[in-house]
Amino acid sequence: MAKVTLAPRKGFLSENPSVLRFLGLLTVFTLIVTALSEGFGAGIVSTSFLKVLGMTLCLCLIAVAMDVVWGYCGILSLGHFAFFGLGGYGIGMWLMYARTEGIVRESLANAPIPATEGEVRDAIATQIFSVVGSTELPFIWGFAHSLTLQLLMIVLVPGLLALVFGWLAFRSRVTGVYLSILTQAMTLALSLYLFQNDTGLRGNNGLSGLQNIPGLLHLPQSTIALWFFWASALALGLGYLLFAWLVSGKFGSVVRAIRDNESRVRFLGYHVESYKLVVFTVTAIVSAIAGALYYPQAGIINPAEIAPITSIYLAVWVAIGGRGRLYGAVIGAATVSLLSSWFTGGGAPNIDLGFYEIVWTDWWLVLLGLGFVAVTLFFPKGIGGLFDYLVRKP
Repeated sequence: MAKVTLAPRKGFLSENPSVLRFLGLLTVFTLIVTALSEGFGAGIVSTSFLKVLGMTLCLCLIAVAMDVVWGYCGILSLGHFAFFGLGGYGIGMWLMYARTEGIVRESLANAPIPATEGEVRDAIATQIFSVVGSTELPFIWGFAHSLTLQLLMIVLVPGLLALVFGWLAFRSRVTGVYLSILTQAMTLALSLYLFQNDTGLRGNNGLSGLQNIPGLLHLPQSTIALWFFWASALALGLGYLLFAWLVSGKFGSVVRAIRDNESRVRFLGYHVESYKLVVFTVTAIVSAIAGALYYPQAGIINPAEIAPITSIYLAVWVAIGGRGRLYGAVIGAATVSLLSSWFTGGGAPNIDLGFYEIVWTDWWLVLLGLGFVAVTLFFPKGIGGLFDYLVRKP
């Protein structure tokens, strides 16, 4: 009787070489930008552009999360930028509190009578909330004094919101366009709520000065920007690795089957709602982490960042890059983000036609819409699909 020898199972990375290629390219990109940055000494890449690159990496991370929930699971969520914004508010609360606490303690250091901790907290609350006519610290700022607790909130709050929302929506078997409308309604409700001055997050004023990191005020912004750039690159690499692993095995096969034919998967005995809930919640948490890294580089966050239109833009990025391909989401987000910075930041020269002057800051959204239509018509698989075609073409 012949002896049967089973070949050893390959590892995850050996079965998915594209993941290694992406991580390698990301590493090379990070090293090149670091060597050219002002913080490292070369000064070729300015600090402002380094921040743009760091923010772009964060947008690539949320785009990958969106691609998993939409491109792989088939849930067109128009609310994932809300989780992104919640992560920004989470880290922003600690940044504003810690920075204001330092200012208050310094101003009270020479007082004839040492201030009590209660007086310090009252002074902090007055400094932060006087802009909305309040002098009390809202209860939601209860953990803002602790970076560890606030980082925990960045994960727990968006994760719990996604878990509760997803459980209610999926158990009711809301699908398709109705689910998209429901996620958009959630985002709109959250945005309108945050615009109110009595929400405890300074209403329309939002949280500002986030680029000033407490305890590191002696360091130049070029160094701080470089650190955040590294953190954003690391988060993108780990997030990409997590999602590539998530969609590669049996779990990923079931998720793609749900996207293609949910009823058949349910008939085969799989608990569809649980799979969708896991995807929705995990992607929401990763989106919040991306937001927590993005807004300290942007320097400010306000309720407009959570408006439904931002989540629609996110879907456009993924569609342009090519949904159902993790690297496609990265390509789409990076392309749109960098082009947006170029057109709206004065990089693109205006064109004077004599009878009319084309100002790109006014026309950028039109270009984005035309680009989305063109990709949909001529490259339905997005830029990533075009790349696949060029690579595999004999």
